[in-house]
Amino acid sequence: MSLSTNNWAELDDTQRSVLLQRPAASQNDSIRLRVAEIVAAVRAGGDAEVAALTERYDGAKLDDFKVSAAEMQAAGTQLSNDELAAFDLAIANVRRFHEQQLPQPISIETMPGVSCERLTHPIDAVGLYVPAGTAALPSAAIMLAVPAVIAGCAKIVLCTPPRVDGTANPAVLVAAARAGVTEIYKLGGAQAIAAMAYGTETVPKVLKIFGPGNAWVTAAKTLVSTDPQGAAIDLPAGPSEVLVIGDESASAELVAADLLSQAEHGVDSQVLLVSTAPALAKAVHAEIEAQLTQLPRAEIAAEALKNSRIIVTDDMTTAIKISNRYAPEHLILQVENARQHLPAIRNAGSVFLGRWTPESVGDYCSGTNHVLPTYGYARTYSGLGVEQYMRQMTVQELSRDGLQSLAAAVISLARLEGLDAHAAAVSRRLGSKP
Repeated sequence: MSLSTNNWAELDDTQRSVLLQRPAASQNDSIRLRVAEIVAAVRAGGDAEVAALTERYDGAKLDDFKVSAAEMQAAGTQLSNDELAAFDLAIANVRRFHEQQLPQPISIETMPGVSCERLTHPIDAVGLYVPAGTAALPSAAIMLAVPAVIAGCAKIVLCTPPRVDGTANPAVLVAAARAGVTEIYKLGGAQAIAAMAYGTETVPKVLKIFGPGNAWVTAAKTLVSTDPQGAAIDLPAGPSEVLVIGDESASAELVAADLLSQAEHGVDSQVLLVSTAPALAKAVHAEIEAQLTQLPRAEIAAEALKNSRIIVTDDMTTAIKISNRYAPEHLILQVENARQHLPAIRNAGSVFLGRWTPESVGDYCSGTNHVLPTYGYARTYSGLGVEQYMRQMTVQELSRDGLQSLAAAVISLARLEGLDAHAAAVSRRLGSKP
């Protein structure tokens, strides 16, 4: 499966824009309409409707959605010691990095007698969604749960789809439990999002929902986030993507490995190589062909490569401009002195510097979070962190002298806006009539 190679300098701006387009999002009107029906049905029917939808879409007939202590114990016996050690290493590193993200309170006297504060509190109840599509994702359980625990959220609910036999993936259960989650439900798809957003007889209502998912999950998250009675969501989600910048020092073998590691996520994933070395572009073609045949998920990766491309440019400055314009979820710089280019990088979810930093380490256990903005949202959104599990509240306290010092300005601005009652709230406190 060959990627198309394009010379940036030979393209006009319209052609460049077309070249950097993502695959069309799979959120069509029929999905949105069906998701709206599912959400409405769950709100009206509660547990009974969730059970019916779970049987219809997941093929699992469940009498109880909640994962029992016995199932948790059984899950632990299905993993090897090496796998458990890998979970613990990942959790430790993710915790270590995210603990540094806790915001500090602010308290300042902006002028004598006028005190202002900013306090931070955890969101009371959060919902975590861990998909189980073409691959189980215990790493997602870790990435979602660790910052929630650090933030101090009082209630943390996790939903993951059941298998046909009615059990959940044991790796997801064990990873979630070791990361600190104690309340797990075997629910998937739009019905899981609706259950968490509005609550059922069994599933508690949460205030904010986190986690990736397919087009149905994404549509459900979007829908409930627009309803004041629903739940907020973490960030816009789309197919996974990576952009690699490589120069003449880059290894074609490693660049191809990085591209394929992202392409195997799903058929709608997209991978791009931007290179200042035409010889590298040619060598990467050959490496992809060779490595693809060795992958169990070769069919998925090959389909994703149809949406992918190689761009050859004249210099690193242009390569970085292309990356900033594309705003990738993952950006790998396999170039000489990669760190020196970091100040020029503006739009990327997560950046991987140098040949010894594959994107895989960020997916699992370097310590950074792998829940990242996709589809160009890295221009305006950040990746998941502790602060998304918290909310800020401001406080102010004035003495009489402090109010006196602000009175003239407040009254003047209030009258300018035609809000006389605002002005009176100040003047009456100071003993003068409006």
